[in-house]
Amino acid sequence: MTKLAARLLYWLAAAFARLPWAWLRALADALAALWLRLDAREARVARRNLELIGPQWPPAQRAALLREVLRSTARQLLETLRLWTRPHPENLALIREEHGVAGFDAAIAAGRGVIVAAPHHGNWELLNQWLAAHTPLAILYRPPDSAVGEAFLRIVRADRSGHPECGEPKDRVTQVRADGRGVRELFRILRAGGVVGILPDQQPKAGDGVLAPFFGLPTYTMTLLGRLAERSGAAVLFAWCERIDDALGFALHIEPAPAGIGAADAALSTAALNAAVEAIARRDLAQYQWTYKRFRLKPSRDHAENPYRDTRR
Repeated sequence: MTKLAARLLYWLAAAFARLPWAWLRALADALAALWLRLDAREARVARRNLELIGPQWPPAQRAALLREVLRSTARQLLETLRLWTRPHPENLALIREEHGVAGFDAAIAAGRGVIVAAPHHGNWELLNQWLAAHTPLAILYRPPDSAVGEAFLRIVRADRSGHPECGEPKDRVTQVRADGRGVRELFRILRAGGVVGILPDQQPKAGDGVLAPFFGLPTYTMTLLGRLAERSGAAVLFAWCERIDDALGFALHIEPAPAGIGAADAALSTAALNAAVEAIARRDLAQYQWTYKRFRLKPSRDHAENPYRDTRR
């Protein structure tokens, strides 16, 4: 029943995503306006994040950026439905510019393994598809609470040349759970010269992170990426697909990680990690995922210093 429900969910998403992009874009903009008018969770969390990173900004400037953030978030949501339910070659044609691909190819050819750090900026699902088109890829992910949701993700993230209904997936995308067994699998892949993808700005579980500066704030940050780099000797690259127009045009960027990312000292490696993510986010603040509660000082909703306590309803 789980697989059947996931397949039905896929077909509903595919039917919806077949609407013209101009219609979906207008719908996304209307959804963003509704979030703002109703003061929905997305608006409350994004507003608090902007207050935290820009307390010196005039209120009008924060309000204008909030509207842009919500519009970008809603568009990213509907973009992703299209990307998940259309052939990958068609999706990859949306990438109008490519920067840093030679460095990516060189890192793979070196045979030491490659860690791709993909922050929540632009559209990371399009980045996953580009990576899978170039190399077998293992993606570290945190499974959703719903079994149907996890089955749906396995359908839409499979690397197929056409729609998911067209046969079994190619063995190019491995989704690895973010647990102890999954971490051991990542080490095995890297030591064999493989490529793994990690979302570096996802808040880790208790004990799996340290506080490191992010936009000037002490932020609970994963130590996993630094440990993988330090113990495996793999190259670390940052990559993202940034929106460059309103007509589903994107620019792919790949850059080497800053020095210190693989330092044995967790404070140094996480500081380097957050500095790189911040530099990417500052390219276009509206395209970063500010609807995520990134600045909880501890992975506990009830922590006394949780800056999001008063955003709940």
